[in-house]
Amino acid sequence: MKRLSSSRIKRAVHNVVKGEIEWELRPGGMLVQKREMGDASSGPKVIIKVSHGFYHHDITVPAQSTFGDLKRVIAQETGLEPKEQRLLFQGKEKEDEECLHMVGVKDMSKVVLLEDPASKERKLEEMKRNQSVVKACEEVAKVRAEIDKLSEKVNALEAIVGEGTKVAAEQLLGLTELLMVQLLQLDTIEANGEDKFQRRAEVRRVQGLVDTMDEMKARNCNPSSSNGDAFECGASAPLPSSIRITQDWKFLIEHKFSNESTRET
Repeated sequence: MKRLSSSRIKRAVHNVVKGEIEWELRPGGMLVQKREMGDASSGPKVIIKVSHGFYHHDITVPAQSTFGDLKRVIAQETGLEPKEQRLLFQGKEKEDEECLHMVGVKDMSKVVLLEDPASKERKLEEMKRNQSVVKACEEVAKVRAEIDKLSEKVNALEAIVGEGTKVAAEQLLGLTELLMVQLLQLDTIEANGEDKFQRRAEVRRVQGLVDTMDEMKARNCNPSSSNGDAFECGASAPLPSSIRITQDWKFLIEHKFSNESTRET
């Protein structure tokens, strides 16, 4: 092989065809006949012993392959993408365009495979995020199960009140407080991915049930009852402390989730 002048190198880079032979530039400024994929695969092959931590792989590739070619074959064996790989031969990292035979790689030569640190860090971060999402989804599922039970009770009470039957105010209040407790539980769940959408859906579901309870309280009120208790649900009647606490919870939590939804949109 002979070294080329700068002008001939420039022409070679652009794959200048001379006669019927197409040329390509190799590392070090060497001009050689351009290889076709079929030519490489049909030529002699070598076995490369690839060491990857505690794992060892015998990789068979054409003798005139590049390290980039080797990475693609390694990816099929290990699942590690070429861009995530670093290949070392005789203690030096090799570039993708370098040819195996030109740096001294022979049959049964040993090549060390390392995972790119940045890639490893990204995988660890992704694993942490996935674990966080799974944990949050499990927590949302637990709250959802409790909301399902409360929803059945709300539906049962709604049917009773809808028939004109009066129920105890304490029963309505207690059920409303249990719903607010579930909102508080949802508020403690840290969610960032799919789990965030699940949590938001349950928040809206609870808020809908609380609204239903408020409607039932209004229908359940009977200021002109036979016992003359005009303060049972009247606007001027003083509210018990437990009802005031429930209303405060509802306002604070609904305000919080409303602001959260506004920021997300």
